[in-house]
Amino acid sequence: MKTIFIIARRTWKTAFSNRATIALTLILGIALCLATFIGWQNFKIQNSQRLKYKELVREKWLEKPDKHPHRMAHYGYLAFRDKHELSFFDFGIESFAGVSIFLEAHKQNTVNFSEAGFSNGMLRFGEMSVAMVLQLLVPLLIFFLGYHSISAEREAGTLKIILCQGVSWRQLLSGKTLGIIAVSFSLFIPVILLTVLLWAMLSNWQVSMDASLRLVFLVLSYAVYFIICAGISVLVSAFHSSSKSALTILLVLWVFFAIVMPRITQALGVILYPSPSKMEFSAAIASDLHKEGDSHDPDDPHYAKIKADVLKKYKVDDVKKLPFNYGGYVMAEGEKISAGIYNQHQRELNKTFEQQNSFTVAASYLNPFLAIKNLSMALTAADFKTYMDFQNQAEAYRYGLAQRMNKLQIEKISNTAPGEKEKPLSISRSNWAEQPDFQYTFQPVSSVISNHFWSILSLLCWFSGVLIFLNISSKWVKTI
Repeated sequence: MKTIFIIARRTWKTAFSNRATIALTLILGIALCLATFIGWQNFKIQNSQRLKYKELVREKWLEKPDKHPHRMAHYGYLAFRDKHELSFFDFGIESFAGVSIFLEAHKQNTVNFSEAGFSNGMLRFGEMSVAMVLQLLVPLLIFFLGYHSISAEREAGTLKIILCQGVSWRQLLSGKTLGIIAVSFSLFIPVILLTVLLWAMLSNWQVSMDASLRLVFLVLSYAVYFIICAGISVLVSAFHSSSKSALTILLVLWVFFAIVMPRITQALGVILYPSPSKMEFSAAIASDLHKEGDSHDPDDPHYAKIKADVLKKYKVDDVKKLPFNYGGYVMAEGEKISAGIYNQHQRELNKTFEQQNSFTVAASYLNPFLAIKNLSMALTAADFKTYMDFQNQAEAYRYGLAQRMNKLQIEKISNTAPGEKEKPLSISRSNWAEQPDFQYTFQPVSSVISNHFWSILSLLCWFSGVLIFLNISSKWVKTI
């Protein structure tokens, strides 16, 4: 280990004695600071807007006067998707997923008002985030540091001298790798410290255990990613006789892994598992709803049978003689049916999206960039699974709201039964306060790890593979 540390320290000093390395490090440092500022501003502005309108929606809901509960069910509620404190680190699909959804009775709407929808198209080229710099640009720096780590020693004729002094190939490769990791960590550690500070500030210093664990796993994931990149750069340099050819190979690998392969896997997923358009999705739901009947049509055969069964059960010949409001009862039944149909279609659509994304997960075993990208988005709650979870929680809230209003109609609205004191056709506004505000709850980190187990495994496979090759590569390198 002493020999390895000596080589690592020499590699570190050599790197920072090079003006080009210092210049690149400074440029990346500035880029990281700029990305951190952009992420912080993005979170502050968007989160404040969402909180502002969330409070306004609640205020308007509570201000509604006495009225029929079914009218309140159609008045609806606006639910906003919360931003996680760590989302300033990695934007993920935040800008494309939409931020709010209108919740109303008998109808399931889509999430709207994404930032990309209001942009001029520049978002298609990506956003500058801390994660983007760490995933794409820091590996470039690592490759620049490592491409000549072994090949330059061979070209200068010093490689044989080093090996003749009793240094083994394993010690040489490990020392070079450790030195490059130390240089990359000189950028990474300040970024992490700044991330911790901003995360605590954005959390109003109310740091939860779950968010803390997310940050710990995030730091460990990126550390493993940088070690993998450093190991690859040293191995490529060791297997090439010239630094020029090693640099060319590393640049080709970077372009293929970071730019070409992600697009290919996304395209393959869409081709093999095509998803319906929004119009086709809505038409399929409408067709199934039509088969089940219309709860607003008193002559509908399906609901006519329900009416007959209810009249028979209560032994009356008119719904006006029922001890409850029949209109509310029918609306509750219709809501149950329509929600079941929509949820079934939504589950099938989400399954298609997951099948499309499965190509990216599978490709991560061939590309560590995809593995860290998936994990980074998941741990900062900016991935597709978090978006689906928001949709599910919003739909559960919508269904509960609609059924609560139906229950109020059943129990408190007049059924105009003769011989009895009629109930009113509207109820007190105090009932609106009984409906709680929508509060999205992020999935615990244990669920995140479970959902992204294969991405974690792929990163660990890359890590183990690089370490193994660093230890056994001497069998082939010696012959070069």
